[in-house]
Amino acid sequence: MTPTVISLFSIIIGIFGANIIGGFIKKYDFGISGNTIAGVFGSVFLIKSFGRLGFDPISIVNSGNFNIILFLINCLVSFLGGITALVLLHKLKTLMNK
Repeated sequence: MTPTVISLFSIIIGIFGANIIGGFIKKYDFGISGNTIAGVFGSVFLIKSFGRLGFDPISIVNSGNFNIILFLINCLVSFLGGITALVLLHKLKTLMNK
């Protein structure tokens, strides 16, 4: 896999995480479009922030070898990024409604 494919896959995992949590916990649900946007931005933000620890897409395919452990960490961080963005978006919405 190339770093671009890994990045796209990470974004899809973040979208999946946001939509799953939005589906199960209705108070965090912003609809398919809102959850998808939150998942994209949350996933990208966390991967860009914490990817320098060694699980960014370039490190995963370093010198032609595919490191599965780094890839799984990348997927977990992307998933958590989507969830975190959805929760923070809900808190922002609650603050703005007061």
